[in-house]
Amino acid sequence: MKLAFQEKFSEKIVSNKISNLSNIILETSEQAAIACYDWIGKGDNKSADAAAVKSMRQTLNNSAISGVVVIGEGERDEAPMLYIGEEVGQGGVEVDIALDPLEGTTICANAGESALAVIAFANKGCFLNAPDVYMDKIAIGGGLPQGIIDLDNSPSQNLKNLAQAKKCNVSDLTAMILERPRHQELIAKTREAGARVRLIGDGDVAGVISCSNPESKIDIYMGIGGAPEGVLAASALKTIDGQMMGRLIFDNNQKQIDRAKKMGIKDLNKKYFVNDLAKGDVLFACSGVTDGYMLRGVKKSPNLIMVNSLIMDSATKKITNFNSKFFQ
Repeated sequence: MKLAFQEKFSEKIVSNKISNLSNIILETSEQAAIACYDWIGKGDNKSADAAAVKSMRQTLNNSAISGVVVIGEGERDEAPMLYIGEEVGQGGVEVDIALDPLEGTTICANAGESALAVIAFANKGCFLNAPDVYMDKIAIGGGLPQGIIDLDNSPSQNLKNLAQAKKCNVSDLTAMILERPRHQELIAKTREAGARVRLIGDGDVAGVISCSNPESKIDIYMGIGGAPEGVLAASALKTIDGQMMGRLIFDNNQKQIDRAKKMGIKDLNKKYFVNDLAKGDVLFACSGVTDGYMLRGVKKSPNLIMVNSLIMDSATKKITNFNSKFFQ
């Protein structure tokens, strides 16, 4: 396929090595999104995910990087490709990689809203090396005072603090929450406080990032989702100085606790902030698989494929929206 960008990256090489990988990270997310297209609405989430994983791995292995997957598809014995610890690339800049080749496998299978291909690059040792467990999360966008949200606050207090910072009423706020049985109490308390609740069926990376987009009209994200997705969401929030707090959940599962300790996690109750989850300069990219509140999904005609993507560069504090065209 021949590629034509509506926008092109500057040819000027900047001093930050991670920023220089923009073309690679964009191609990786775009190709993974395209690979999912034939599985949209087919009801087969495993095949959709497998297509995205295969594509993302192939692109990374053909790239001029020395990459290590630190947030990936799981342990080596559970994931044949893009497992935690897998080395990818032809050699070049050393990067740690966090990825979710298809965030929202069920969304894609059901042709729902906001399935994404997601990936982030950072310097070695800068992503939280977290086990694949649940994480309690709360997140808001940028430009707000520090410390107004806290996992130890009640939903009512967090909403009250946020409304005060935004100079509005709690009734003007909209919270995004995953629609899960475990969130029934959180949903009820959020509504009791007077805020609106927007429920989503899947895709909490997109949910957290939506707080950074005024057009989404989402003010706060709350609830329990995957820890790997928390690292990816934090990678995006760094660019807009968004706030996030996360805490790993083990539920007294000794196997998970032992795994966490082996990975270097000493305080099982620690509250992680954005810079704990993703340190230093981070480059984040996501491409739309299906239409959503952030990006348009892949569009395909006999001679043309169109992909809508975002790149968020924390070093330059720049967000770029790309509409790429692939002529077949």
